[in-house]
Amino acid sequence: MINFLLNDKPVEVNETASDTTVLDYLRGNASGSQQRKTGTKEGCCSGDCGACTVAVGEPEGDQVRYRTMNACIALMPSLHGKQLLTVEDLAEGEQLHPVQQALVDHHASQCGFCTPGIVMSLFALHHENPESKPDVLEALGGNLCRCTGYRPLVDAARELAEKKPSDVYHQNRTTIANQLNAMKVDEGFLANGSFIPDSEDELAEYLEANPDARLLAGGTDLGLEITQQLKRLKKLVVVGQVNDLQTIEQHDNELVLGAGATYRNIEPVLQGHFPEFAQMLKRLGSQQVRNQGTLGGNIGNASPIGDTPPVLLALDASIDCRKGKRIRNLPLNKFFLDYKKTDLQEGEYISRIRIPLKPHDLKVYKLSKRYGDDISTVLAAINLVTDDDGIVVSARIAFGGMAAIPRRALRCEQILQGQTLDEATLARAQAALEEEFQPMTDVRASSEYRIQAACNLLERYFRESAGQNMRIIYHA
Repeated sequence: MINFLLNDKPVEVNETASDTTVLDYLRGNASGSQQRKTGTKEGCCSGDCGACTVAVGEPEGDQVRYRTMNACIALMPSLHGKQLLTVEDLAEGEQLHPVQQALVDHHASQCGFCTPGIVMSLFALHHENPESKPDVLEALGGNLCRCTGYRPLVDAARELAEKKPSDVYHQNRTTIANQLNAMKVDEGFLANGSFIPDSEDELAEYLEANPDARLLAGGTDLGLEITQQLKRLKKLVVVGQVNDLQTIEQHDNELVLGAGATYRNIEPVLQGHFPEFAQMLKRLGSQQVRNQGTLGGNIGNASPIGDTPPVLLALDASIDCRKGKRIRNLPLNKFFLDYKKTDLQEGEYISRIRIPLKPHDLKVYKLSKRYGDDISTVLAAINLVTDDDGIVVSARIAFGGMAAIPRRALRCEQILQGQTLDEATLARAQAALEEEFQPMTDVRASSEYRIQAACNLLERYFRESAGQNMRIIYHA
């Protein structure tokens, strides 16, 4: 069964299917659910609008860390061993929570449909460690408000930023952490049709015997199969309890990231080595998505518009793929075979991502209809290393949104190798891009736009590397 704290009450869920969303469970729309917590709203059911935002507490030693989650695409097994808080939980009797009171004081609610999700986003922000507290706008970036306007919301958030948390959750954080730690078990177990392993060995053994099982990590993409495609996922393997998959290790020559590490957790590490990569992550979904989504999931999903694979290709990354006791290291540029088709074998899973720590001049450009929380139209990751004479000694260029897979521009790389970054080299490299890519036309952009954008982004890299102002060349 699935065990978690709903506010301060232990809950055992043993009749609700494992592919049930947290939102359906809370609102009482799922079999076996007796909850009627309808303060958590259903909006887009895609993890975009934030109306369903809840806060999830996880133990960190003898403390509790609270982060936001989109309940509409989160699946019930992901709650095991955690604390779930909704908007109904915050007030103490007639006494509003400080977050709620701040919204009242700043007149930060009109129709109120979005307000519960905003309350939970600000609750998590209020409880952030002061040393790592994110920007207010970043914390609210995943909450869509159509009528109030964000100024009073931001004013309320900034008032809260000046106050340290003193609510019941802060006061009882040690007790809550002890309760959550007591829920953990020392070996994997079946819960409501899903398997929750405690170690990589258990995970590998189960997947080898059940190659048809689906992996559930952050669920930010898998959940859409349920809410948008109305699929039933009857055999899940939940990897959130496998600590080895969440490790982040820095060695002399490489950075090793567990495939289950979330975007939010890897961002500070990437900032120290690949700041352009870290900056791009801030535009990958909302903070709710980055709190749950994992690097391994973004790779394994094999989407042609996934944001991280082109960057990893440009950094010459490789992945460890495990099946049973066997682990093979595979260069990422050999992983993607065709649309949604990879070199991953039955019963095999991605365990780690290895990024070489070697000289680079990486720049990442993302084009999308919205600046944040939007899918890429084109994503370019360009990494050209030059010697003291300005000669390109290493060229790695990769694109998302330009082919059926995240793909390197091999012909363009060949032309750049051994050349200087001048106008003539740029023209030849742009011509190569036009020859080797035939992107599709869809609702986001035409094929012609994508080709032109790719050529323009390459020029932008040239101009920025030369310290010049950007000047776009339009090709006939």
